[in-house]
This record gives sequence, structure tokens and C-alpha cells, in this order.
Amino acid sequence: MNAVVAAVLIMLVLSLCRIHVVVALIVGAISGGLIAGMSLDATIEAFNNGLGGGATVALSYATLGAFAVAIGKSGLAHALADRALALVGRQEDGSAATGIRFLIVGLLLAIAISSQNILPIHIAFIPLVVPPLLYVMAKLNMDRRLVACVLTFGLITPYMFLPVGFGGIYLNEILLANVADNGVDASELNVMSAMALPALGMLVGLLIAVFFSYRGERKYNMEAIAKTERVNVAYSPRTLVMALAAIVVAFVVQLWLGSMILGALAGFVLFNLSGVVKWKEADDLFTEGMKMLAMIGFIMIAANGFAEVMRETGDIATLVEGSVAAIGENKPLAAFLMLAVGLLITMGIGSSFSTIPIIAALYVPLALQMGFSPLAIVALVGTAGALGDAGSPASDSTLGPTAGLNVDGQHNHIWDTVVPTFLHYNLPLLGFGWLAAMVL
Repeated sequence: MNAVVAAVLIMLVLSLCRIHVVVALIVGAISGGLIAGMSLDATIEAFNNGLGGGATVALSYATLGAFAVAIGKSGLAHALADRALALVGRQEDGSAATGIRFLIVGLLLAIAISSQNILPIHIAFIPLVVPPLLYVMAKLNMDRRLVACVLTFGLITPYMFLPVGFGGIYLNEILLANVADNGVDASELNVMSAMALPALGMLVGLLIAVFFSYRGERKYNMEAIAKTERVNVAYSPRTLVMALAAIVVAFVVQLWLGSMILGALAGFVLFNLSGVVKWKEADDLFTEGMKMLAMIGFIMIAANGFAEVMRETGDIATLVEGSVAAIGENKPLAAFLMLAVGLLITMGIGSSFSTIPIIAALYVPLALQMGFSPLAIVALVGTAGALGDAGSPASDSTLGPTAGLNVDGQHNHIWDTVVPTFLHYNLPLLGFGWLAAMVL
């Protein structure tokens, strides 16, 4: 069996059996290396060499986490939760409750989308915004799988389609750059046109989750929620205004300097200067932000080690070449298999950003040879990279929602986040990505 396929399957099976994701990644990586014929020492060395890239990501999360904690200290998240709870208290009938459910869904969707561009803190907002809303959602009998799907949509679709913030990195600095490096003139391409259909597939999946799959009620243990510590944050119009000002500053600095990290730091400094975060508290607050995302950081580090072992096996190229050998000149089948292989690779690596450089070197020459247009090639590579980000146990787009929804132990990472997001987003992405490759 192909070592990459075996490693990913081992990792997924262990995860589905509720083995911790870090353990599943390590076991999957070592198994894949050994199956490929690498020695144990070589496999461990490759795994260790890959950890450095993940450490960079983890450090970035620490910085963004500090900014998110500062926003939480301003009371903005608690103000939203208190407002929602007041609305629940005044509900008089089922239609009112339904309206509040959609209000919460819309609010979380807007924040998740903004976390990719306007407020570039990515998943760092989730542990601050979601836990205060759990009691409200439980009172409304909202299915948390619905919230997981909403959050994951907001974390993935913006970077797939909008070239701002994380989307600027994914679409311009990674996707177009790697496509150009492998022989396609991307200077005149409109990347939003290439990714419009795949993004539409994500929207279809979201609508199915909201209006069909998880529209019903689901009961949760209110006592378990009550046992979770809710920190009462004092807020005032001034602190809320400063929070909004810090968000605007972070967005402006991000666009000006092209750095999300510097944008987050600028917002954090404004919190300090305004007195919302006192100077003597800044060090402890930064440490708190690091702790908040520590587990996710470790998983991303392990995922990069896994990815490096997969690259060292050489079986990624073998997997692609074997798929190509079976299809001949059949363009529809070629497009589907390229997307399917991209899904498998990203499911294992857990990061669409890390997948693009791997598959672009293999897919672009093949797609050019088979007569795909430059726009279709961008759609193929971009969709193949994004496939698996939703539905991967090691993806921050699934880890983030779980971190917020499982504070009371009533939301399982695999069965309540990973499986629902896989079904609702990867399957539509396969279909709409294939359609984009055929019509562009």
C-alpha cells in the first residue's frame, strides 16, 4: 500500500477511536515512514525536522491569542452574550426562539469571517466568544454541530475566496506564486473568478447544515454548563468603544504593512495605552493568550512533523503518478482524481497552506499537459489544497470550534466537529471544484 495512504488512514482510524490527535499524528507518521521503507531513525529525524515550521505557526497563534484575550478583557464577548441571554429571557413563543437561534448563528458567522481579514486573529476568538454563549444555546436547545459547521465555514471560505488577510496569503503568496513557479503565467489571472465555484460549494454545504441537517433541537446537560467557570468581566461603553477601535487599528495596520502579526500587536498596544489592559497586567495577559491556544499549537507542530515524513517517503509523487497512469487522456476523471488526492493529503497534513507547495509541483505540469486552462489550473490546485481542511482532525479549522464548544465536555472533537464538517464541506467542494475545472 502507498505509504501516504496508509499513514493517513492510520491517523484517521486512531482519531475516530478517540485517541488524542497528537498521538494519532505521531503514530501515523512513524507507520508511514516504516511502510515506505525508511528506517526508524530516518523517520524520527524527518519528523523532528518538520517540527520547526509548526513552531512558527504556534508562535503566531500565541501573539494572536494575546490580542484575542485583550478583546475579551474589554467585555465585548460578554456584552454580546448578555444581550443574547436577555433576548432569550424575553422570548414568548417558538418563533421568537427561532429568531434568536438565527441571530446567534449570524453573529458567529460574521465574527468567524471577520477573523480572517478585518480582525486577523483566526481561531483565537473562539475560546472567548463561544463559551459565554453555551448557556444561551443550551436554553434554546441548539445543536452544537450546527455551530461547528458555521464556525468552520467562516474560517475556511474567506481565505479561499477573498484575497485579504489570510486569503491574501493563501491566494496570492501561496497559490498563485506556486502555480507561476511551475509554469503558468498567473500575472493576469483573477483568482476570485477561479475560486468562485468552490466557494459556492462551501456555501451550499453551510445552507444544508443550517436548514436541514442540524435544524432540530438537541438537549445538553445544563448542570455541566453551570459547573464551567464563567468569568464576569466588567464592561462599559468606553471599553466596548476601545475594543472596536483596536479592531479597526489592527485591520488598518494589517492592510498598510501586510502583516497580521503587526496588526494584532498594534491593536494590543492600543488596549494598553487606553487602560483597558494595564501595563502591569500585560505580561500575564500575554501568557494567558498563549495558554488558551497551547493545545492547538502542539497539534499544528505535530502535523508539520507528519507532513515532513510524508514528503520524505516520496510516496506523494507516487500516489499522484499512479492516479494519472490510470486515467490516460480523460480530463474529467483526471480533475476528480487530483481533487481526491488533494483531499487525502490535506486530511493528513491538516493545513491547506502547507499542502499547496506539495501538490502544485505535481499537478501544474500534468494539468498543462492535459490541456486545462490557467484559470482551471488555479481552481484545481486551490480547491485540492483547501479540501480536507474541513474534516481533518489536525486542522485548526476544526480544532478551534471544538476548543470553544467542548469546555463543558459535551462536544466530541471527532464526531461532533470533524465528521459533520467533512460531510458538509468536503463533499460539495469535490463537486464544485470539479465543475470549476471543467467549465473555466
